[in-house]
Amino acid sequence: MVLKGKEVGKSANIKEMMAKKLSPPTKRKRTAHPLVLVDRKEEAGMFQAIAELGNDGILVFDKNHRIEYANRVASEVTGYRNEQLLEMTILSLLDKPHQSFIEDLFIHPERYGEKTCAEAHLITSTGEVKEAEICIALAKTSHGIRKGYAYLKDITDRKKYESDLKNSEEKLRRLFDRVRHGLFISSKEGQFLECNQALLDMMGYTDKEEFLKIDIARDLYANPKDREIFMERTERDGFVKDMEVEFRKRNGDNITILLTGHPIKNEKGEIIGYEGINLDITERKRIEDELREANEFFTNLIKSSVDGIIAANMQGNIFIFNKGAEALSGYKADEVIGKVHITQIYPEGIAKEIMKRLRSPDYGGVGKLLPTQFNVVNKEGEEIPIQISAALIYNRAGQEVASVGIFTDLRSRLLMEKKLQETHLQLVSSEKMASLGKLAAGIAHEINNPLGGILIYSSLMLEDLPEEDPKRGDLARIVQEAGRCKEIVKGLLEFARQTEPKREPTDINRAINDGLFFLVNQALFHNIRIVKELDPFLPFVRGNSGQLKQVFMNIIVNAAEAMHGNGTLTIRTSVSADRKTVWIGFTDTGEGIPEENLSRIFDPFFTTKDVGKGTGLGLATSFGIIEEHGGKISVNSKVGEGATFAIELPVHLENNQG
Repeated sequence: MVLKGKEVGKSANIKEMMAKKLSPPTKRKRTAHPLVLVDRKEEAGMFQAIAELGNDGILVFDKNHRIEYANRVASEVTGYRNEQLLEMTILSLLDKPHQSFIEDLFIHPERYGEKTCAEAHLITSTGEVKEAEICIALAKTSHGIRKGYAYLKDITDRKKYESDLKNSEEKLRRLFDRVRHGLFISSKEGQFLECNQALLDMMGYTDKEEFLKIDIARDLYANPKDREIFMERTERDGFVKDMEVEFRKRNGDNITILLTGHPIKNEKGEIIGYEGINLDITERKRIEDELREANEFFTNLIKSSVDGIIAANMQGNIFIFNKGAEALSGYKADEVIGKVHITQIYPEGIAKEIMKRLRSPDYGGVGKLLPTQFNVVNKEGEEIPIQISAALIYNRAGQEVASVGIFTDLRSRLLMEKKLQETHLQLVSSEKMASLGKLAAGIAHEINNPLGGILIYSSLMLEDLPEEDPKRGDLARIVQEAGRCKEIVKGLLEFARQTEPKREPTDINRAINDGLFFLVNQALFHNIRIVKELDPFLPFVRGNSGQLKQVFMNIIVNAAEAMHGNGTLTIRTSVSADRKTVWIGFTDTGEGIPEENLSRIFDPFFTTKDVGKGTGLGLATSFGIIEEHGGKISVNSKVGEGATFAIELPVHLENNQG
């Protein structure tokens, strides 16, 4: 510093300079001080100019603490005018706890020349308390007068900033510790520098110092390579988000983590560490795995179901169409999903009716539909009987979002039910036949003995009468009718299974011809054309020729009656390709059998003939005989198209082997 051409040393103490400037005016003289003095008034003016240019408040006070000088900044800081300050003590500007700081200065002369600084509360003219930093030094003037020099700096804003910063840091610290996910700061070398409590809990550590000492790659990562990947991606992209890794807990268990991190860089832009957050998703992964397994299970369940399963949203767009639905409808899933409206799957009007029922409480409860039957038409135009059960699907808000239907093809079930019904009817028929057989056996036994007596005695009487006796004709008639009655009784016994007809290899073609021989001369057959298509190489069957003739003759007579004595009867025989079964067919050109009568045609006492013209036992007996021979008898007929009775009998094994 240069004053009036004189130089002030760089090491000169500003406080010494200020002390000399404030000394009473004296004549100019030289001193040993490095400051070259000039005129006292000029020096005082120069000091004041320097003090006024400063940014700090400056106060000069005597040993009684009375203020002798205050610069402009001191007035601004305290709020007092300069003349007011000169009437005050420096102690009056400070609160009581900080006054002793100044009072002690004049007691310890050894502290002269030392600067002492402290923070204090400054009382302004309005009573406002400001935070201030005060630096005080004691010095003597050239006349030995002790003076105090004080520098005032208003640090209210700084203290507020520091307080706010401290509060902010405390809040951040609390937030850091309270976050439920694991927060960390780590070095590039692989050591944790800081972590929160959540990360300690997550990894199973109770001692934070122990955790901060672990080697991250070796002790934390289940696969150390993952740390290298984390560092590479962070350096390349500037961050890592939701990187899924496996961490190893203190007890050795692995947990799944979503890792998000950012690099920490120095002023040169070099990465020196990392900060980030770890989210434990182990439980979420477990739930996701369970949900995925459940979804796969239900998906496979839907796919493998033999029933058709179809689901559509409320706009009618199909989004589930399983294999069962493909088999039922004939459409492939990719032909339907997103392309076909649900109403196209149902017959016209049925889809709306189903939705109406689903929203009604009367068909299984609102949102449900109990099994309902109707017919659908598949891709080939075939009408298929189905059973549907359905349900509405709701979201969490209770709004309808979709509907699902389960379609069961009833064709197999109905066919099975039909067969079951037929079996049941056959069982009932067998029970009826058994009851009838018992009745017939009882009647036959009751009349067989007296009938035998009539036949024997009438035959003896006929032998004793001369040829010319007119009574021979009557006796011959008695013998004939008694013989016929004997055959009827025999038939009843056979029907009742009370006799054991002899079974032997039987020529079916011959049995048919023998039966025709007894019938063709009857008036009923005079206008009937008989067509025979008999296999000349037909193998024998094991059976009773008489019983089989009875069956054939019964069917032939029924055919003639159905044609009212005018038509064509075609009789065919053949053998199966494996030569194990003989087939016999009787086809007439009569009026046919109504469909409702076909299931009852072999029932005992069932007849379509006029009262008194049929007993209803002929076909029932025939059914029993064929069944007894191990064969089958069936009928196929349509009204107006005649009827065909078909008989299947097993081939005689010895004959077949020969």
